[in-house]
Amino acid sequence: MREELLSIIEKNSRIGLSELAVLLGKSEEAVLKELESLEKEGIICGYNTLIDWEKTSIEKVTALIEVRVTPQRGQGFDKIAERIYNYPEVRSVYLISGGFDLLVILEEKSLREIANFVSDKLATLDSVLSTGTHFILKKYKDYGTVLAKKSEDEREIISP
Repeated sequence: MREELLSIIEKNSRIGLSELAVLLGKSEEAVLKELESLEKEGIICGYNTLIDWEKTSIEKVTALIEVRVTPQRGQGFDKIAERIYNYPEVRSVYLISGGFDLLVILEEKSLREIANFVSDKLATLDSVLSTGTHFILKKYKDYGTVLAKKSEDEREIISP
């Protein structure tokens, strides 16, 4: 039941308990206990809402920042990742393979705010060797949800 339950709520965290119970073929009480257990174990870490900010009047700029660091002796990348993710501006931090070590995701009101974060906070950390910043220009699909729906071709078909 766990894997199926997690798959369902990952796609729709607002699904009701009764609907979950029907989909899983379990009682509401059993599903509720399983959800509570998953939360207590830290498997379910939170519930988020996916928002297409382009459809609002709120300005948001998303940046992916690649960071090359010197890992700290005995702690690897964890300590520097912790220092970075504790900044309130940071949305996500990932350890990655390739030419860089960490991927930091920021979401701010302007390019300048992101630039200031990188130059004033991120680049000044002792372990940081270099950064590379990429700005999201348009989101087509985010967390499995298509944001840029294809428009239907409304041209009239003319046959000879």
